Amino acid sequence: MPPVFAPPSDAALPLHVIDQDKCKDWLQQQPVFVADWAQANGFTGACGQALLIPGSDGKPDMALAGYGTPSQRARRRFVLAGAAEKLPKGVYAITSGLDQQALETECLGWLLSSYRFGRYHSQGDMAAALMAPEGVDSAAIESLAAAECLTRDLINTPSSDMGPDELQAAAESLAKQFGASISVTQDADLLEQNLPMIHAVGRASDRRPRLIDMTWGETGPKLTLVGKGVCFDTGGLNLKPGASMGLMKKDMGGSAAVLGLARMIMTAGLPLQLRVLIPAVENSVSCNAFRPGDVLTSRKGLTVEINNTDAEGRLVLADALALADEGKPDLLISMATLTGAARVAVGPDLAPFYTDNEEDAAALTSVANAQADPVWRMPFHTPYEPKIEPGIADLDNAPAGGFAGSITAALFLRRFAGESRYMHFDIYGWNPTAAPARPKGGAGQGARALFAALPKMLNL
Repeated sequence: MPPVFAPPSDAALPLHVIDQDKCKDWLQQQPVFVADWAQANGFTGACGQALLIPGSDGKPDMALAGYGTPSQRARRRFVLAGAAEKLPKGVYAITSGLDQQALETECLGWLLSSYRFGRYHSQGDMAAALMAPEGVDSAAIESLAAAECLTRDLINTPSSDMGPDELQAAAESLAKQFGASISVTQDADLLEQNLPMIHAVGRASDRRPRLIDMTWGETGPKLTLVGKGVCFDTGGLNLKPGASMGLMKKDMGGSAAVLGLARMIMTAGLPLQLRVLIPAVENSVSCNAFRPGDVLTSRKGLTVEINNTDAEGRLVLADALALADEGKPDLLISMATLTGAARVAVGPDLAPFYTDNEEDAAALTSVANAQADPVWRMPFHTPYEPKIEPGIADLDNAPAGGFAGSITAALFLRRFAGESRYMHFDIYGWNPTAAPARPKGGAGQGARALFAALPKMLNL
């Protein structure tokens, strides 16, 4: 069940969020018993501290949550969630300590802390529930949390239960919920509909390749989202070593991210025409797997020399992007767990993005931090174009040399986006270590920032 705020209640326990630098002054303004109790329990306002203050009858009278110092908060996201996870069972109402922007962010973090991936093993519910504070758009925050939980669930589900069929089912469920239309092109129909590279990548698996095409909205600017849906990536004939294959259930993280973003858009009823394209495949090893040295012809007509079958994500995205471009969208965005080079460049927390549009880049970066969804712009460095031109074909799917791997992958995709106003995200889609409101496992990246930026990007 998506996380929600607790119903309004007069019995909710007041919760004061205490800045560590202001803790001493705040306690001096309280009754002596409160200050003494806090001191006896070592409460200083440090990040993650939580403390109940009893009343004269011995029952809890209020709760305190440590908020740390500004410099400490700059090193974290969702600071309040660290304390919320330690509070005992009950309903809490934030009474003081947060300005409006921080209040909205920390409320989202609280809801996200209640996420549990319990498909295979009960994880237990979060003890502390939060009542929506006055002045926040509780429905909007719940929508953001629900979208993130959808993305996490899809990524966390192992490939045995999240193949192309199941990814299609997830998209169909979302479409049904919001009255969207959906169509699927599969198997030999991919060839008939001129989507040859999606077919080539997925043909070796008995879990059949397909293109999922969802549309919603009839008026307004056209927004097309393309998400990489490689449900498992063995590396193909360029087989990955075991250590590199361990997290490949998350190689459909781009599709999970665009479905989460689509959910936000449809819940909010943004006045636009949305299209979501997901090439859903499994990159497997078989006698009919595509091979190193093959030359594939794409939907766009460009030929691609295969120098590494493990660089398959850009191939399926290429056909989907070419199809998307033919629809003449006002904005085309792709999201993919595409390259390890992006992780080397910016680590797992930042969502690298590419665009040639300065206004779009500014709109996105101006809102990302406020959404606790940090992004980092990477360059479409045109002088690197020769690196993706092998000579035997128009393009090389895996340039030799090892330099600028995320950039060359983005340049490869840009060739297929045509004349569209285009933005590409090379996300990780995974939290390698647990943090408040961000458990280890699948993670949405870039989607909240994009959702916040879309009104400006599309003049909504």
